Amino acid sequence: MAPAAAPWLLCMIVLLHPIARILANVEGDALNSLKTNLHDPSNVLQSWDPTLVNPCTWFHVTCNNDNNVIRVDLGNAALSGSLVPQLGLLKSLQYLELYSNNISGEIPIELGNLSSLVSLDLYLNKFTGPIPGTLAKLAKLRFLRLNNNSLSGPIPMSLTNITTLQVLDLSNNDLQGEVPSNGSFSLFTPISFSNNPLLCGPGAAKPCPGSPPFSPPPLVPQTTVPSPGGSSASSTGAIAGGVAAGAALLFAAPAIGFAWWRRRKPQENFFDVPAEEDPEVHLGQLKRFSLRELQVATDSFSNKNILGRGGFGKVYKGRLADGSLVAVKRLKEERTPGGELQFQTEVEMISMAVHRNLLRLRGFCMTPTERLLVYPYMKNGSVASRLRERSSTEPPLDWSTRKGVALGSARGLSYLHDHCDPKIIHRDVKAANILLDEEFEAVVGDFGLAKLMDYKDTHVTTAVRGTIGHIAPEYLSTGKSSEKTDVFGYGITLLELITGQRAFDLARLANDDDVMLLDWVKGLLKEKKLDMLVDPDLPSYLEAEVEQLIQVALLCTQGSPMERPKMSDVVRMLEGDGLAERWEEWQRVEVRHEAELAPHRNSEWNIEDSTYNLPAVELSGPR
Repeated sequence: MAPAAAPWLLCMIVLLHPIARILANVEGDALNSLKTNLHDPSNVLQSWDPTLVNPCTWFHVTCNNDNNVIRVDLGNAALSGSLVPQLGLLKSLQYLELYSNNISGEIPIELGNLSSLVSLDLYLNKFTGPIPGTLAKLAKLRFLRLNNNSLSGPIPMSLTNITTLQVLDLSNNDLQGEVPSNGSFSLFTPISFSNNPLLCGPGAAKPCPGSPPFSPPPLVPQTTVPSPGGSSASSTGAIAGGVAAGAALLFAAPAIGFAWWRRRKPQENFFDVPAEEDPEVHLGQLKRFSLRELQVATDSFSNKNILGRGGFGKVYKGRLADGSLVAVKRLKEERTPGGELQFQTEVEMISMAVHRNLLRLRGFCMTPTERLLVYPYMKNGSVASRLRERSSTEPPLDWSTRKGVALGSARGLSYLHDHCDPKIIHRDVKAANILLDEEFEAVVGDFGLAKLMDYKDTHVTTAVRGTIGHIAPEYLSTGKSSEKTDVFGYGITLLELITGQRAFDLARLANDDDVMLLDWVKGLLKEKKLDMLVDPDLPSYLEAEVEQLIQVALLCTQGSPMERPKMSDVVRMLEGDGLAERWEEWQRVEVRHEAELAPHRNSEWNIEDSTYNLPAVELSGPR
């Protein structure tokens, strides 16, 4: 039997092997179809090789442990062309990021087959046609951003059935018809639908044609006063009463008009309320909490619930009435005239910055004496605490997690710099301000609390915010911050991830080492002691990947802000695109500097001191 069965088994293997390979390549074929349909002037898709077994080694593609594609990140890549229906075959896809390109054509209805999709970002493109009603099948969708396109037609009513939807932006299109206001859409304000001239309804703050105008009910209902009889006296009394009523109405008209105007005027979302009140005020999904509610949640801001202290105040752990855990930041600031307006502006800006690698603001509280912000509680704490303050029961962060933190935090900062208007400069980027969610993905916190910077101008302030060791030299000396000061702080954060050490540590003086982490790292690199840099708590790591992360860190911490990369460039380098070329170019410059400083030195790591080549005004800054 065995000899007879062998040829049959071999035949079946030969026949089934191509089928297995076709199934394994479905996702690769789908993405390759997308590639062939797009114009790629910057060659960001150069690594998309259709001959490979799966696309998991391609740049800008992320897979899970089963080699299924879960993320496609092609935002701001100068791509043009159109999407393909084959994208609907990526059944495990969770994030489709195609924002800030020149992609045109219609949005394929097949995107409704992406049953695992969490985020669909197609904003800032040239899409036309309708919004596919099939998107209503995306039961896990949380972020839907289709703004700044040329989409037309009505908003599908079926989209209101997506109960998980947290962020919706359909603004700046050519949509028309009535804005749905039921289901999940009841959470969103007219901001989500603005600049669509043909939209109407309460959601668009504009009545639809043929509908009654938005107006309050009459304040003074008409009443009928029964007449006691038909005598001339009563007639005279009625006339007199009418004259009196008319006179009263004449004098009361201004007051009635003012009262009607007050009721007609849109309610403000931000106002001071006594602590005993509990108003339900929402901005999108941003809730206004009462002070009493947060006092109960934090046990009257008990010291036992303090999670941390920072330059902006203390953070408390709290439990709301619904059982959910939150982190309550109690801001410390002087109460000055106009402070309410400033706080309102900051809250609005923070609430509009929504990205999976940014800490989402859940709500706020404002009274005449208190300013509080409410965030989701991150049970895994901050990167700094897991690097240096973890308990004996908590395992150290492995190398894979640290790489993920580096990339995730870079994406979050890139979003603040390039996709917020006005852009948000963090001004205190460090491991302590990067939190870890349930899956140990990086979430950047404490952004937007410093002064906001206009899109085209740098912000100059006399108060330098930040942490010693993370502050860029030009910011320390001049008070001028830009996105490049964040890049410097991010570079130091990378060194924290690699070494596990603090950015500034006087304890290093005991070994005659530099107190500044950057200078300590540079010193060891010059001595070719790479192994001494790596955190001893790391059980295993790839030396080549450590070197690449160090290269990115050194590019980010160059003395001149003009020479540092943008955070969007950092993201690309971490994804494997452009690091080698940029490092080679930087090395050539460093070789020249090294030759000028010490012609006879010989080192594979040609590195200058962190204060080399800074203008005198920057070297004489405060210490």
